[in-house]
Formats: sequence, structure tokens, C-alpha cells
Amino acid sequence: MFRDRLRSAWVAVIAGLLVGAVVGFAVYQGSRLQGQSLYTLCGTTAGGVAAIVIHGYARSIQLTEITLSIPQFSNVKFAVTKDNKAVAWRLFVDTVTRVSLQPLDEGTGIVREAMNSLYAIFGSTRQTLAEARPSRRTGNVPTVEHLAIAMLNKELRPFLSAWHPKLQAWEKEHPGESEAEWPDNDRCRQELASVQSRLVRYAAGFGELSGVTNAQEIIGGTLELDEVT
Repeated sequence: MFRDRLRSAWVAVIAGLLVGAVVGFAVYQGSRLQGQSLYTLCGTTAGGVAAIVIHGYARSIQLTEITLSIPQFSNVKFAVTKDNKAVAWRLFVDTVTRVSLQPLDEGTGIVREAMNSLYAIFGSTRQTLAEARPSRRTGNVPTVEHLAIAMLNKELRPFLSAWHPKLQAWEKEHPGESEAEWPDNDRCRQELASVQSRLVRYAAGFGELSGVTNAQEIIGGTLELDEVT
């Protein structure tokens, strides 16, 4: 292995020397040009550099089509780049590891805990988007930021705005009492379950945009170990 590394290092050094020699010779020859030949060389060089930049930009943007069950993103192509793949991965990890995505069966779990987790997702998602570099767009094709903002404004904000003040007011009036005594407990749990089912699709979408395979199985906890080895 050491010999292979040493051989690779020498190959890299020799290749670098050859490229340097060619570039140096080209610069020397170019410095001797005048008039029309000089302008032709400059134009050719500028055109070559522009072509490389355009080619690199085009390759950096890929389109992938994912099918989501949430209405506003049904059968839509999303623009995927290296940068927003990293953003999608952070959002995927953040959503799938939260308590808020775990269903509360009847008589189990605590609505307050789930609601606090939803608030945590709201804050961490907003922070992730604020810290990330804005994605480059191709026409009207949406990016991961659109999916994340839709999750905040279409799912989390309406639920939290409606139910958090009600739960908070009851907790203030009934300190120390069991949450099961809250008159709106059952209805809140029903709406929470509906929101959670849609959040699972958002999380799966983040996973697919980040390149995660079997995202749905990971979220549901049904992925077998031999599938990832």
C-alpha cells in the first residue's frame, strides 16, 4: 500500500511538472505575440474559460423528480445541487430524530412534549435555512428551501398557532393536573396525528433530495441492517 501511495505521489508530481512546463511555454509564446495574433489568443482564452465555467455550472445543477403526497408539491421536479443536498440532509436528520414524528397512541404520550418538539423543528429549520447558502434555481423549479418553508407555513405554524395557546391557558389554570383532564385533549391529538402524517412526507422528501435511499423505511424504523451494509 505504501508503494502504491508513493507511486501515485510521483505520478502526480510528474504530471504537475509537465502541465507547468506546457503552461509556461504557452505564456512565453503568448508574450511574444502582438497585434491581431495577441487579440486572437486573448479571445480564445476568454472563450475557453467561459465555456469551462458554463459547463461546470450546468453540471452542478441536476433535476430529480420526486412524488410527494402533500398537495402543493405533487409530482413536481426539484432542483438538486451539492449545496442544497447538504441542507436537505440536515433537515432530514433533524425531522426524523424528533419526538414529534412519533404517533401518540390513545392513552400514551404527552401532547405538550410533542408540541415542544414541533416548536424545536420550527426553530432548527429556520436556523438551517438562514445559515445555508441560497440554492441556485433553474427557471421556476423549486428547491429544498421551498419544501422546508412550506412545512413551516403550511403545517407547523397553523397547528401551533391554534393549539399552543389553548394548551398553555389550560396548563396555567390547572397546574399539576394530568393532561388527560384537558377537555380538548382528544381533538388536539387527532389534529396532531394528522399533522404528523404529513410531516412524515416532508421528512421523506428531504431524504430523497439529499440522496438517502429507503428514506421511508428509515423514518418508519423498518429498515433492516443488511439493507445498509
